[in-house]
Amino acid sequence: MNGYRIGHGYDVHVLAEGLPLVIGGVRINHAKGCVAHSDGDVLAHALCDALLGAAALGDIGLHFPDTSDEYKGADSMGLLARVVEMLSEHGYAIVNVDCTIVMQAPKLRPYIDDMRAVLARVMGLGVDQVSVKATTEERLGFTGREEGVAAHAVAMICSARVF
Repeated sequence: MNGYRIGHGYDVHVLAEGLPLVIGGVRINHAKGCVAHSDGDVLAHALCDALLGAAALGDIGLHFPDTSDEYKGADSMGLLARVVEMLSEHGYAIVNVDCTIVMQAPKLRPYIDDMRAVLARVMGLGVDQVSVKATTEERLGFTGREEGVAAHAVAMICSARVF
């Protein structure tokens, strides 16, 4: 175990009226929120999968199954913090992460700096190591029709000995 490793994560959630919308650990003002077993933070879930994948430690469903009452309504920042601990336990450190949220509405630009700050704090990184971007699919597909939200994340990790 040495050198650098890269992982990719992807997650998607259905949107429904009257539910809270949390993305990147930040509460978003919107009429719809994610239908999910946990708090439905699609960005945190994609990021967990990217980090776990980079370390070849499985995926979020393996470690935090949606069939377990223990994770019902779980705060995804807590799940992300546990993934960071798991990486450390296996001798890895996070180099940087790059994330993209795919959602037609609302506009997420006003929330992105807060997302970066929250994610950086939870992962023990500098804000300059955390990229969060948002895009639409120009009204195409399930995100374009505002039926759901998706997120991609890429993470680079390395053996803690490299630092």
